[in-house]
Formats: sequence, structure tokens, C-alpha cells
Amino acid sequence: MTSLAELVATELDVRADPRVVAFAEHVASLYGDSARAVLFYGSCLRTTELDGQMLDFYVIVSDYRRAYDRKWLAWANRAIPPNVFPVQYRGLQAKYAVLSEADFARLASAKTRNVSVWARFAQPSRLVWTRDEAARDLAIAAVAEAAPALLGAALPVVDGALQPLELWNRAFALTYSAELRAERKDRAASVVDFDPDRYRRFTAPVLAVLGLQARDYIDTGAATRRGRWAWRRRRIEGKALTLLRLAKASATYAGGVDYLAWKINRHAGTEIRVKPWQRRWPLLGALVLLPRLILRGAVR
Repeated sequence: MTSLAELVATELDVRADPRVVAFAEHVASLYGDSARAVLFYGSCLRTTELDGQMLDFYVIVSDYRRAYDRKWLAWANRAIPPNVFPVQYRGLQAKYAVLSEADFARLASAKTRNVSVWARFAQPSRLVWTRDEAARDLAIAAVAEAAPALLGAALPVVDGALQPLELWNRAFALTYSAELRAERKDRAASVVDFDPDRYRRFTAPVLAVLGLQARDYIDTGAATRRGRWAWRRRRIEGKALTLLRLAKASATYAGGVDYLAWKINRHAGTEIRVKPWQRRWPLLGALVLLPRLILRGAVR
């Protein structure tokens, strides 16, 4: 059986669209010598659609003090990681999150309850730029922790015997419930449906890391009280952290309210229009907007 580290390394090394690679090189250049790696992930990777879309990158840096000229940005990144910024390059647009190598390794693993990073990197991603071989090895090692963190967290709270794809679907559904999200309820299943063979290949190596064997059906046993409590805590903490990140983004993310409206309209089928005053005071605008969206079911 191919090891999980080998599967992850092979997947990360798949060549991305040349425009994505050039974009990643540009983003890395914004951080000079502190840039260590750039990863491409998300819906644009799955669909291969780039024009008119918002690409998603993670920029991994050596440390925050070297990455920023302004001390408050370094403090914000360390206190509530990651910082998120918009960027445009050669007709494409993206948002990128900044994490240090140490934070990326921690947040992509089971060392943290927060699902934000390990839920994303349990999905396919591409390592589109690296500083050197050491940076590549560290990025691969961090990403290889994500899928075991996902399934390891899900197993204590799902019941009975499941087929591998059912287990992945249940696991992603749990992570979607632990953040404020604008996506439809079936979004977790669509992530797996984009490439079911990929998740079948990953099942046995991931379970092997967890000390389990994969068969046609995976006996998860009975959900435990401790497992259910852990996910209640993740949901409470995760939604609160989403609000904190939104507050921080009002200072770091130019056009953040417009992006929030665009994403909700795209995924939830709404027709939100951003008012001029919401652009002038984005934090207040977002805080006024969110309760209405939650009540309407556009954000969960």
C-alpha cells in the first residue's frame, strides 16, 4: 500500500495551470525572503475554472516579523491566524491566507480543534511554489497531517458501518457545520463527488495512520459522548472565530464586504447588494448583515 506521505507528495507535485503558477510566484514575491511556499486549493482547483473566479492560495512564511513591514500585521497574524488579503495579477483575482511554517504545521494537524486548515488540506491541493527543498518537505509533512486529523475527529461521532465515501462525506459535513459558511447543505458531498477515486485511494493510507484497517465498509462503532461534545465545542468556537476573523479582515482585507456579498450570492443564491455606508464602515456593515443572513439561512 502506498503511504499517505507518498500520496500527498505526488498530489502536491501535480503541475497546475501555468497562470496559477505565475500568480503564485507573484504572491511569493510580495513577501521577499520570508516566503517559503505557496499552496493552491479550493473550488478553482477542482473545477479548473479561473477567469471571473476567486482563486485561493495559502502563503507559508518563515515568521511573521520578517513577512511584514508593519508590526501590527505581524501581531494580528500571530494572534488570530491567518491574515487574508486580496490580490490581482494578469487578469486573475485571488485571496491568499498567510501562515508561518510553525502555525501551518500546527493548524493542519490534530493538535488544534479548529477545522479551518485541516478541513481544507484534507482536500486536493497543489504546491505551486517553494523556496527550496527543505520548504517543500515541511509543506508536504504538514499537508499529510490534514486528512488523518479530519477522519480522526469524525470517527468518534459517526455511527455504524460506512462505505469510504460516506465516511468522507460525513466528515466534511461536520467541518462545514463548525464554521459560518454560505455554501449549500450539499456542499460537503459535492467536494467528494468531484473526485471520488481520489478519496478512495486516500482512505486506506489515512486509516493506517490512525491504526485502523479499511475494507469495503468501515465499522466506525458507536458515536461517543466525548466525540459529540468535541464537535459541539468545535461549532461554538469555530463560529466565534469566524466572527473574530471577519472583524480583523475589516482592517486587513480591502473590499472584504464586497467579497463576502459575492461569495454568499454565488453559493447561497441570494442577491445581496452592498450599500455605500457598508463599504465605508466594513466591520459595522458586516455585523449588521450577518444576523439577517443567518435568519434567512444564507449563512449557517
